[in-house]
Amino acid sequence: MSKGKLRCAIVGCGGIAQVHAGVLSRLESAELAAFADIRPERAQALAEKHGGRAYQTLDALLAEERLDVLHICTPHSLHLPMAQTAAERGIHIFTEKPPVISHAQWEEFQQLEEQVRVGVCFQNRYNPSTAFCRELLASGEAGRLLGARAFVTWRREAPYYTESGWRGSLSTEGGGALINQAIHTLDLMVEFMGPGRVLGASLANRHLPGVIEVEDTLEAAVEFAAGRGLFYATTAHCVDAPVLLELVCERLTLRIEGEEVTVRRSDGVERRDFSQSAGQAAGKSYWGASHGRCIEDFYRCVQSGERFPNDTAGVAHTVELMLEIYDRARGKQ
Repeated sequence: MSKGKLRCAIVGCGGIAQVHAGVLSRLESAELAAFADIRPERAQALAEKHGGRAYQTLDALLAEERLDVLHICTPHSLHLPMAQTAAERGIHIFTEKPPVISHAQWEEFQQLEEQVRVGVCFQNRYNPSTAFCRELLASGEAGRLLGARAFVTWRREAPYYTESGWRGSLSTEGGGALINQAIHTLDLMVEFMGPGRVLGASLANRHLPGVIEVEDTLEAAVEFAAGRGLFYATTAHCVDAPVLLELVCERLTLRIEGEEVTVRRSDGVERRDFSQSAGQAAGKSYWGASHGRCIEDFYRCVQSGERFPNDTAGVAHTVELMLEIYDRARGKQ
């Protein structure tokens, strides 16, 4: 493919689209051409800020624009059908998480790469803290991984759901604390620990009964390739606390909390703060600030022909584990 700019558009102009638009407007390999949203004022606001044209529907956008890449930032249930619409036109796809909300959708999603390049925005794989831990583990200094634990304790109150028009519903969101908030942390567990098998899981709605259909709390025990993992996520906390992920190894323990890493060895403790090198996202800091690195790498891979790490094969273990956790927690296994 040509090394020139890739012409791109964003469908879904809510909060996370602001992050994508900010990245794309600064990316030398991208030309941000258009926006679409069922609330036309949101698409218009982004068009006025970043340039390009605004549309009320994806179909209207695609009828007028020639695109190389479509960024999908819509409600979860729309990710697959919109990706299929783009792929039928030969347009590459970069989608927000989760790529799908069901096993049936996942089977169809994996077929998209027969037509186009596909990327999923698991941006925390690109965090400096993640890179540091990955390199330390690869060096052999830590020894064999033994197990891990993860905690996501954030706050989501009723307006977050009721004012969105789609969150809190199983048919459109697909789930709650796991699929929407904590999927990035589950993804990092898979990145470090390998594929997993669910030993047991449960979910509950602790603080918003009668308001939402989805869980605000979920826990799971997972047997990963590298050892046992314990996972806990809730949106019933009083604040959005930094995510905690701890990796226990033979010779040391790695603790990632936000962008700070603590390395605990037998001879002492080392603390590394990567917050200054993490970059700044235009959204919430606890999302992880590496959207720019992730998006830039996707565009680089599309232009060079290299494989993008977050393609369908690259995210398969995470997506399949997420769906398996929900199956077990909902009593389907």
